[in-house]
Amino acid sequence: MMVAVATDSSSTPGNDKPRRARRTRMTGAERRQQLLEIGRTLFAAKGFEGTSVEEIAAKAGVSKPVVYEHFGGKEGLYAVVVDREMRRLLDMVTSSLTAGHPRELCEQAAFALLDYIEEYTDGFRILVRDSPIPQSTGTFASLISDIATQVEDILGREFKSRGFDPKLAPLYAQALVGMVALTGQWWLDVRRPKKAEVAAHLVNLAWHGLDGLEAKPHLIGRRKA
Repeated sequence: MMVAVATDSSSTPGNDKPRRARRTRMTGAERRQQLLEIGRTLFAAKGFEGTSVEEIAAKAGVSKPVVYEHFGGKEGLYAVVVDREMRRLLDMVTSSLTAGHPRELCEQAAFALLDYIEEYTDGFRILVRDSPIPQSTGTFASLISDIATQVEDILGREFKSRGFDPKLAPLYAQALVGMVALTGQWWLDVRRPKKAEVAAHLVNLAWHGLDGLEAKPHLIGRRKA
């Protein structure tokens, strides 16, 4: 689909009548990308319910049917935006895990999430909201679970080398990744301290907590179940 976009009109010397505005054409792929970027910005600022097809179309300078033609409606546009952001975050985390030492791997995972929050703030704001519609890549919770699976292998090897039960690695992986994700949500708004310092503190808590881990932790309170 080719969509015309108007340019400014101008008059020619000796001619009082303005020339007809020249129009540049936007390809279907370019229009789709434009709508995705506009939708991403509006969904981040207003949420799914607070964003309308009318507003998306107005920002793009097109009519509502153009949005429906590309995405079938607001729900379709939202689903594509969320799927793209989830894949981007997961790719950033998994591609960052290149170190050999377990502590540096923890640092890389923390930095990857904080890098995403810093570079793709709108995307992160969308992901941490409860989605009103299902996505092919699942929910933010399932995405965090996918990332935890990457960490699980690292912890499993570390547990085994220290004589701990490697079957508990999934539990600790979820706890560690969840800690980083929740801290990231907080840091998204305050942006203090600096990113490297946040990563250092997260890994400090995680690594030294693991360093002093009890093989068989026990409860000290009265409740035992």
